Amino acid sequence: MIRSLCALCLLAVLAGCGGGNKVSPKNLDNACSIVDQRPKYLRAMRKAERKWGVPVPVQMAIIHQESKFDGDARTPLQWQLGVIPMGRQSSAYGYSQALDATWDQYKTETRNRRAKRNDIRDATDFMGWYMTKTRDRNGIPLSDARRQYLAYHEGWTGYSRQSYNSKGWLVNVAARVGDRAVVYDRQLRACGKI
Repeated sequence: MIRSLCALCLLAVLAGCGGGNKVSPKNLDNACSIVDQRPKYLRAMRKAERKWGVPVPVQMAIIHQESKFDGDARTPLQWQLGVIPMGRQSSAYGYSQALDATWDQYKTETRNRRAKRNDIRDATDFMGWYMTKTRDRNGIPLSDARRQYLAYHEGWTGYSRQSYNSKGWLVNVAARVGDRAVVYDRQLRACGKI
């Protein structure tokens, strides 16, 4: 009886680990491979592009940097004395790594109260909403993945204050995001996806 109960518990735990398509696709350096493995990603990004104007390669490059296309991505735990978990570094969660407060603002402004950060459709819609506001507030073109990423990371006010200038590592990451958007664009054009 105890063995059966243990086996049942183990099965329940393993079934909960499946993650569906929230687990990262393979070959994240190839945009065509990503959208071939996860066609719903491309559908969601195209919908966000039509609605908000943010190009698919820009969305893909930022999602790659933020979550590596893992819908359940979270920031690392912080530890006290190396053994006591003290919570996460921030409330960032999901494909877009949206923070709680910003996600709540998005849901209120778009009236999308049921939006979930681990749903690719909601995550790409959030990114479109956020980057459109960035364009309007900070004057950054929707096609400028590097600067959009800086504002995405630092927030609209932080970007205005140029807080990223004191973070050389972030400037380097943003440059890689910009380069990745160019590569993804080239790849998606070559395989006929855009």
